[in-house]
Amino acid sequence: MQSTTKQGPHNSPETHSQMDIPIFGYELVRDILVPGILGKDTHEISYWAGKHLARKFPLLSIQEITSFFQEASWGELDLMDENKNEMKFELKGNIVERRVQMNSEPCFTLEAGFIAEQIQNQKQFISEAFPELNKKKNHVIFTVRWDRKDPIK
Repeated sequence: MQSTTKQGPHNSPETHSQMDIPIFGYELVRDILVPGILGKDTHEISYWAGKHLARKFPLLSIQEITSFFQEASWGELDLMDENKNEMKFELKGNIVERRVQMNSEPCFTLEAGFIAEQIQNQKQFISEAFPELNKKKNHVIFTVRWDRKDPIK
């Protein structure tokens, strides 16, 4: 993916990599503050928050979804497999590895909800996504399922 040019603090162009947000700030909000506020409801609310974000940023292809993940600093998302009722995505990268190592129970339901809503809109069938964390490989597998008998109205 090409770097995007953004205006820096002195109106000079900066590439995306030069403007990266420090990972510590992201972790403070994502892995400490939000779970501290939401408590035991963190996973469920994060899933619905991901669906909400997907409605704000409708994407028309798998490529757009993978690009969004990179731009949002959520990690590297790749489509692994697809059949008529299911897709499997792999999420990996430095941010995922760090979240897995730094947090005993990292929550990836925000990403799951986002993927579910995007696929639902692309396939036009009600869809759900389920994250499965692999701590040994420091990656997450998202399984997205839909029922062709349950179209969006």
